[in-house]
Amino acid sequence: QVPLVESGGGLVQPGGSLRLSCAASGSTFVNNAMAWFRQAPGKERVFVAGINWVGAATNYADSVMGRFTISRGTAENTLTLQMHNLQPEDTGVYYCAASIRSSIVRSSAEYRYWGQGTQVTVSS
Repeated sequence: QVPLVESGGGLVQPGGSLRLSCAASGSTFVNNAMAWFRQAPGKERVFVAGINWVGAATNYADSVMGRFTISRGTAENTLTLQMHNLQPEDTGVYYCAASIRSSIVRSSAEYRYWGQGTQVTVSS
């Protein structure tokens, strides 16, 4: 059973917006930091945004700062990524992940639980 399930991806024009959601399935991650990663074709998976276990601290890759917002649901079992002013370089498969730690880390090696990913394509 996949512990995390993403939704909300799609095709959008440059300058557009999308909202990605991630729901925990059969598991709870109330004590875990969570994050979104992106993997573009032929490239490694990279950190996009992270949030700590209480939702009080967030961290963003420089490339998305000011355009993306990460948040956690009140039940702590949901994760959201609001994306504005999307650009072609934002294209890729977006993965939701839960860390083994409570504080934010950027290394994918610190994340034990992963979703299957949702495709985001930014193109005119």
